[in-house]
Amino acid sequence: MMEDRIIELKNVCKSYDEKPVVKNVSLSIKKGEFVTFLGPSGCGKTTTLRMIAGFEKPSSGEVYINGKDMTKAPPYTRPVNTVFQNYALFPHLNVFNNIAFGLKLKTVNDGTYFTSKNGVKYENMRKLTKDEIATKVRDALKMVDLEEYEKRNVSSLSGGQKQRVAIARSLVNEPDVLLLDEPLGALDLKMRKDMQIELMHMHKRLGITFLYVTHDQEEALTMSDTIVIMKDGVIQQIGAPQKVYDEPANAFVADFIGESNILSGIMLADYTVSFCERVFECVDKGFKTNEPIDVIIRPEDIKILPRDDNNAILTARVSSCVFKGDHFQSAVLIDSSIEGEEYEILVHDNTECKSGDIVGLYIKPFDLHIMHKARLINEIEGEMWDVNVVEICGGKFPCLCDLPSGERVNVKIDFDDVIIHDNEDNGTIGGVVGSVIYKGNYYQCVIRTDSYFDFFVDTEDEWLKGDRVGISVDPKNIIISVKKEDFNE
Repeated sequence: MMEDRIIELKNVCKSYDEKPVVKNVSLSIKKGEFVTFLGPSGCGKTTTLRMIAGFEKPSSGEVYINGKDMTKAPPYTRPVNTVFQNYALFPHLNVFNNIAFGLKLKTVNDGTYFTSKNGVKYENMRKLTKDEIATKVRDALKMVDLEEYEKRNVSSLSGGQKQRVAIARSLVNEPDVLLLDEPLGALDLKMRKDMQIELMHMHKRLGITFLYVTHDQEEALTMSDTIVIMKDGVIQQIGAPQKVYDEPANAFVADFIGESNILSGIMLADYTVSFCERVFECVDKGFKTNEPIDVIIRPEDIKILPRDDNNAILTARVSSCVFKGDHFQSAVLIDSSIEGEEYEILVHDNTECKSGDIVGLYIKPFDLHIMHKARLINEIEGEMWDVNVVEICGGKFPCLCDLPSGERVNVKIDFDDVIIHDNEDNGTIGGVVGSVIYKGNYYQCVIRTDSYFDFFVDTEDEWLKGDRVGISVDPKNIIISVKKEDFNE
């Protein structure tokens, strides 16, 4: 119902220096929810939070809080408070005065009204008394289990205690929404775990809406009612933690949330899929016949059986087996028809294996998650710079095309035809490795060029996210066609 929504984002976009950071984000958040924005660094999650807080203004789109358009409203008029990773406490004030700071500036209705000359009725406002402030501060300290710390200097506190003070300072003003921007990032592992539990209990006690930003998958899965997964400024999936883990929307989500085997395959027909050069039964339908797809298999959904077990649907050779405390993690290799190539799959099972063992594998059809591929080929608009030279992404690529200079063209390049150079100067253009996904027998990289085009690249080499690399293409592998003019151009 509309009255249950406390925050709505409608087609919100944000760009800095013409670089898009948040792209057309729309979502609704219910009152009392614990919602986590999850994604890698630079995905737009903090920028989205700051637009809700009012610290950033959207380049386009609208932000509604409690049904009111707050897109252009300054932060102090919004019923939200923010907790930052670096605490943002005042070092010259003690714990009490840090928490009381906002209350000393706050005004409330004194219960009376006055009428202007124009007949408009206004509330008479007053500041809080010292006793009211003291009561509220002590209540806030009690909420974060710091009752005895009000006279302590904040510089004498541990990281966890400072974070509790920051949370108390945000809660003391009784916001409708608490925004938390990676608030546990500066804490050690044990303190993070303790504070996760404390925040969950605090959320239940207060009943207000929590919006939480993190890049920690375990943190999001542990604490949230709803997870919003973002990549490159775009929402990839919204759902409950278990839903997101068990039914990822695409290969990126599957790779980012937990561990996954991500394999390229072909959807042969409804309920029939091919991968690792074998045919399997699945529960998916509605794909095109022979459509290229990604198959997602969680390691814990694969069972190791004796090699001659009738239930085994695959036979594999164990390359390694490591004890992980509550399970064994085995890497197994499946034969390929190509000499020297094998498909590698990760398995989490209670069966201990030895390197070199031949085992059977069983996977339920329900546990094969079939995904549409994000892209089948790199396709980008370009312009002929000269005969046999096409300009794309700011670079001049040699090609086999005799179209004249100035001709607008469509350019297609297969993933495995893109060449990555460790030295950027050896490529025609440069870019940054944005993501790397292992697909069983090769790596798929996404390289973002300086013109913000994402090249998908299939390669045998593993590249590190954030690497600056060069890109080139053999002229014979660049497919060019004349661009058809749009009707409205």
